[in-house]
Amino acid sequence: MTHDPGPAFRALHVPGDPFILANAWDIGSAKMLAALGAPAIATSSAAHAFTLGRPDMGHVTRDEALSHASDLVSALSVPVSGDFENGFGEAPETCAETVRLACEVGLAGVSIEDTALPADTPYPADIAVERIRAAASACRALPRDFVLVARADGVMNGQYDLAEAIRRIQAYEAAGADCVYIPMPPNFNDLATICAATALPVNALAAGPFANHDRTAFAKAGVARISIGSALARVTHRAIFDAASQMYEDGIFTSLTHSISGTKVDKLLNK
Repeated sequence: MTHDPGPAFRALHVPGDPFILANAWDIGSAKMLAALGAPAIATSSAAHAFTLGRPDMGHVTRDEALSHASDLVSALSVPVSGDFENGFGEAPETCAETVRLACEVGLAGVSIEDTALPADTPYPADIAVERIRAAASACRALPRDFVLVARADGVMNGQYDLAEAIRRIQAYEAAGADCVYIPMPPNFNDLATICAATALPVNALAAGPFANHDRTAFAKAGVARISIGSALARVTHRAIFDAASQMYEDGIFTSLTHSISGTKVDKLLNK
């Protein structure tokens, strides 16, 4: 991408009018999603790990994530955001350096979570805030606009409750984050509580039971951005699992009749 993607990406974040931030895992999936109407694309740490034959949570290096993100940026005309796990290190300075490197490869923004990977335990709240403060300071020092998303993942990981997550995103807001994200709160109605607790745009995850709600419902809650994480990649893995199980257990191939035509894929990739 030869232009600055930051302003266009930031402008998409409108509370109550959420855009769908599709998470891709390779150039092909990214180009298909863009051709089908995605206004922006994000990487997915889990889905990228799957392409490398690795499990989720802390098994991809920063260099690998940056290279992967650079590939998507080069292939697309829409903004790309990086799912950069915990910023690839505990130290605030590491998070700041991750932001600078992400800008250099052309990303429009990144998300940084508060989990001490590869464990699922959270950083203490004061350390988590300092990490976001350092990342936000690095963002403001960049030569172009850049959107920093601060994640509170402890609810999803079963490590702290929603009240603590809200305290954290409010502290992240004060520390300079541009958008906040509490993945998978206890129930869908909690999204409205989260959105009311901050002046920042809120990202929500359409996965698991939350995928049963449509964009209008997310909009009514006040959400500004709907990401899908690794959900779409897991759909493809489900297709592989079901088709391969049928082939190798029963010797039949009917699952393969549900595939998309190569011609249609070619048209999407050539848009």
